[in-house]
Amino acid sequence: MATKEWSGVHPQAIVDPSARLADNVTVGPWSYIGPDVEIGEGTEIMSHVVIKGPTTIGRNNRIFQFSSVGEECQDKKYAGEPTKLVIGNDNTIRENCTIHRGTVQDRGETSIGSGNLLMAYVHVAHDCIIGDNTILANCATLAGHVSVGDYAILGGGTMVHQFCHIGTHSMSAGGSIVLKDIPAYVMASGQSAQPFGMNVEGLRRRGFSKEVLLILRRAYKVIYRQGLTTEQAVVELEKAYPDIPEVQPLIESLRGADRGIIR
Repeated sequence: MATKEWSGVHPQAIVDPSARLADNVTVGPWSYIGPDVEIGEGTEIMSHVVIKGPTTIGRNNRIFQFSSVGEECQDKKYAGEPTKLVIGNDNTIRENCTIHRGTVQDRGETSIGSGNLLMAYVHVAHDCIIGDNTILANCATLAGHVSVGDYAILGGGTMVHQFCHIGTHSMSAGGSIVLKDIPAYVMASGQSAQPFGMNVEGLRRRGFSKEVLLILRRAYKVIYRQGLTTEQAVVELEKAYPDIPEVQPLIESLRGADRGIIR
């Protein structure tokens, strides 16, 4: 990690007296930390960052310049209710990211887990749920109520429709437009996005065995090569792989596909 350019709260930063900053939090010049904001130990806020509350940010995050974190949402139904944003630990949020709080029409909370990388110009709308260890590349855009599973990767410029679910370990190519759910492990590309096999290389890098990869490839064929409905595919997968834990995230992503899955 690069050496900090300053320590503590810079004298040209504005921090509301009610904000709660833990030890070793760094706040850069011309940044604004509003009321009802809590920031965990070791987090670095660069210059020109705006953080509004209610927002809770965990430990050892890095938030880069010109990002807007915890702003009220862009939903016309929002009427000033005290919704919130919760961010975990060890995240990197790069330049010009925008992350909005939730709405009372949903959970009332936008949440981001731990170990994530949000590259420049990423937008996370109200009520989104992002898991752990994801990568959202430059200009990836999540509409409201989107969920992103652990280890998912969204290529640059990916646009995700509201209420869609991005499955764990899945991947979208740059410029994809996602209008339906991407099941766990699946690679997607296109406008609108279509499936292009399993994310085998990503799974291999994360330690999935050859035997499990073979099973997941077969499971993919059950979903996409046999002309089955989503419900029928779930039945077939449960019958074929009842004791394979790695198949369960795939089954669960099919069960929860209220908008349907990419085809």
